[in-house]
Amino acid sequence: MKKAERFVRFLKDWTLPVAIAVGTVSYLTFDLVPALDEAGNTLGPVFDLLFPLFVFLTLFVTFCKVDFRQLLPHRWHVGILVAQMLLVAACVGVVFYVKSVDDSHSMLYSPLLWEAVLTCIIGPSAAAAPVVVGKLGGNINTMTTYTLISSLASAVMIPLVFPLLEPPQSGVSADAQVDFLTAFFIILQKVSIVLLLPLVLGWVVQHFAQRLCRWITSKPNLSFYLWSVSLSITTGITVKNIVHSEATWSLLFWIALLSFLFCLVQFLVGRGVGRLLGDEVNSGQALFQKNTALSIWVAYMYLNPVSSIGAGCYVLWQNIINSIELWQYRKNSQ
Repeated sequence: MKKAERFVRFLKDWTLPVAIAVGTVSYLTFDLVPALDEAGNTLGPVFDLLFPLFVFLTLFVTFCKVDFRQLLPHRWHVGILVAQMLLVAACVGVVFYVKSVDDSHSMLYSPLLWEAVLTCIIGPSAAAAPVVVGKLGGNINTMTTYTLISSLASAVMIPLVFPLLEPPQSGVSADAQVDFLTAFFIILQKVSIVLLLPLVLGWVVQHFAQRLCRWITSKPNLSFYLWSVSLSITTGITVKNIVHSEATWSLLFWIALLSFLFCLVQFLVGRGVGRLLGDEVNSGQALFQKNTALSIWVAYMYLNPVSSIGAGCYVLWQNIINSIELWQYRKNSQ
């Protein structure tokens, strides 16, 4: 095999780690090289526009393949939703406990640390989860249904839980505080734009633009590669938030470590629930693959901005696990 062919094969097999590396190196290059400051300032707004565009295109391509007649609730949906609520309740309990102890000598007793962990748990299932499920041989129809259910559940949990942890007098500006109904509808609006609009357009294309639909479905990896571009942009944003964070290095280390541990916990719990309820692949992805962009936004809305780093680190861990899953699936399929 020629070097060029081996390189292309490597890119196909390890698309997600390559996307993470490209995002990291790209941001650090523009941040550390003074001569690129002007170019970075110009490209920043461009990438802010490209990110939602690529997320939209990823989901639109995926939903063109969905069988809308099969978008029905399944019992594993209930199991995963209950598991998420129990994890959220446990993490909220830990936050209240460490606040009552008020031990500043141990980083594990930092409320900021556990609020960062909470952002990794309470968020909805990632809008792009059906993309990975499809690559793993799972059912994108039931995964799409759960993504909708999860988004609605998180829209209720987030404005209920977060104001309890950080009331207005604890450091978050009054302008950032919003009531439950306002937050609920803001979250639903964001979810609708990202998730429901491409879902509706996917249905329209299936029924009224069948030639375009056949072309899209003939490209099985198109949504995956579109999503990898989104991941690269997300990684750059995550690195930016970490580099410019006001948190201490020890706090950043513990946030990164616990976000990894809880990423692994949610993956294993999701897989365990799936084994009991008959859909291991979908259940694993549903619980651990999170909409980190939404989690980062709500962390800025309700909590100390440092807590958003938890969701930022989480996006890296979940895609490393996704890469291992895809590698294992390819290996078993050969």
